[in-house]
Amino acid sequence: MNLDFDFFYSWVKSNLHIDLNAYKEKQLQRRIATIMKNSGASDLREYAKRISQDQEIKNIFLDYITINVTEFFRNKEIFEQYETVIKDVLIPRFKSINIWSAACSVGAEPYSIAIILDKYNLYKGNKILATDIDDNILKKAQKGVFYDHQLKNVSSKNLAHYFKQQDNQYIIDEKIKDMVSFKKHDLILDQYQKNLHSIVCRNVTIYFKNEAKDQIYAKISESLVSGGVLFTGATESIYNPKEIGLKKLSTFIYEKI
Repeated sequence: MNLDFDFFYSWVKSNLHIDLNAYKEKQLQRRIATIMKNSGASDLREYAKRISQDQEIKNIFLDYITINVTEFFRNKEIFEQYETVIKDVLIPRFKSINIWSAACSVGAEPYSIAIILDKYNLYKGNKILATDIDDNILKKAQKGVFYDHQLKNVSSKNLAHYFKQQDNQYIIDEKIKDMVSFKKHDLILDQYQKNLHSIVCRNVTIYFKNEAKDQIYAKISESLVSGGVLFTGATESIYNPKEIGLKKLSTFIYEKI
């Protein structure tokens, strides 16, 4: 199948404000071809027209392109290291901390951070901003409704304390929900907030080309205050952190020099 990806990438950037050129090509184009076929479109120009005319097709495209696999305390042992850094490094170092959960998906990650802050009575004066490129995902995140498979790393004590079960769903406590503010943000195209004490950006840069990945980490470093920390995913690493003003605290946690 000969598909005009140049046209489609340009159309998506102009109409949906997403820069697909930053994503790894083969993987992304396979996904686009599959979802285009599922929509009933025979080529990308027809698919673009369908996206612009049908909100459901548009929503499916956005959900399919933006990977939304997530769970609370993902990679539990690594997340425990981050909890230790919050407790032993960030809180003693700063009077209050501003944390950004980038590409937050349905909210499991920022709510995990909120649970940590509440655990140590650190919820007052500390802020958690959670962002994602997908409006529909952000709406789901704001509802705070989760399922068993997303809660496998939550202890039975925390499950009882922070969630209310309704049938096969778990609704997060309002106190935890109120600790997180959600906002739409594109890691490639949008400006980054400054003066942050910690940025959590996990399991997202693996989908980007190296050039885009390097730009993201450089902008993250610029957004951190000196002594602030970046928490990355279990399959992600920064090969020359010193070049962008970072140093390793542990395998997946970096400190702004």
